[in-house]
Amino acid sequence: MEVFELDGYEFIELNKLLKILQWANSGGQANLIISDGAVLVNGEVETRKRKKLRKGDKVEFEGQEAIVE
Repeated sequence: MEVFELDGYEFIELNKLLKILQWANSGGQANLIISDGAVLVNGEVETRKRKKLRKGDKVEFEGQEAIVE
């Protein structure tokens, strides 16, 4: 499981997180992945591309997991 540090920020948007973690090659690809319902946030399918992720949120995609700290 990867850990993503917010480094003082309040949140990060889901599509940006996928790109930063290199789970998507581009922002456009991240948006498509999310729209297709392939991403889980806290165990539930999330289709909002700009969903604000905060400390404690868990993101899953194709067997990969990350937690926001």
